[in-house]
Amino acid sequence: MVRQMKEANKKKEEQIKELQEFIQRFSANASKSKQATSRKRALEKIELTDIKPSSRKYPYIDFRPNREIGNEVLEIKNLSKTINGVKILDNINMVVGRNDKIAFVGGNTVAATTLFKILMGEMEPDSGSFKWGITTSQSYFPKDNTEIFKGEENIVEHLMPYSTVDDVTYVRGFLGRMLFAGEEGVKKVNVLSGGEKVRVMLSKMMLIGANVLIMDEPTNHLDMESITSLNNALIKFPSVVMFTALDHQFIQTVANRIVEIVPGGSMIDKVTTYDEYLESDELARKRQVLTSQVEEED
Repeated sequence: MVRQMKEANKKKEEQIKELQEFIQRFSANASKSKQATSRKRALEKIELTDIKPSSRKYPYIDFRPNREIGNEVLEIKNLSKTINGVKILDNINMVVGRNDKIAFVGGNTVAATTLFKILMGEMEPDSGSFKWGITTSQSYFPKDNTEIFKGEENIVEHLMPYSTVDDVTYVRGFLGRMLFAGEEGVKKVNVLSGGEKVRVMLSKMMLIGANVLIMDEPTNHLDMESITSLNNALIKFPSVVMFTALDHQFIQTVANRIVEIVPGGSMIDKVTTYDEYLESDELARKRQVLTSQVEEED
């Protein structure tokens, strides 16, 4: 809307300039005086639209890895996991490249969360293995942050251990850019709203400076301004992202590779955009075949 108003004003300004030039040139010319007078009236009727500054506040989100990632990022071999008698991951094999931004999609959201927990050492697989490259460092945004924010410390105290600069003023300045200005930075972490908790977790990831970001539904609880900032930050991020999200446009603009773990734990893996993935008849047939196999086994 603001862009359209600015474009309209630009056209009006060009029209004003043309009218002013005509009036200045021909106002003293008897044969053109009527036309000059007519243009003066037209000039008086032109009003520029008053564009008020936006009150929307965007947090500063910018992930900068402390180390460039190498060619060997992650290799997953024959990874399987069953929880409460349900096969969540079934013989998963996957190699992650240094330029991959992988969206894990589909209705089987437990599978992606389980895989992320295994990769971060929070859960053991039943079988199979995985190996991180020696140049990699990982930072994890979990879907469930209950345990993270149970403490009595304030936000600054919570983030200080992750800062490369041992200075409270530095961390508080950093938090100001994440919309925790002034006394907001000393709020107790156990009283934060859902959106505030997300911004604290994103702050932590920025401070860590990892070159592999693993994010499980990071857009939950965020307002549109924060989602936009996060979206732009991940597009700009020069390394590896593995993530889930419920926002179609977010996935479409960030991901260059799509992975879907279907019920039963089998995986569809395709280097493509999200829109192309959804429109592919070939992948739809593959999904149907894998799902049918599970239903037949049941």
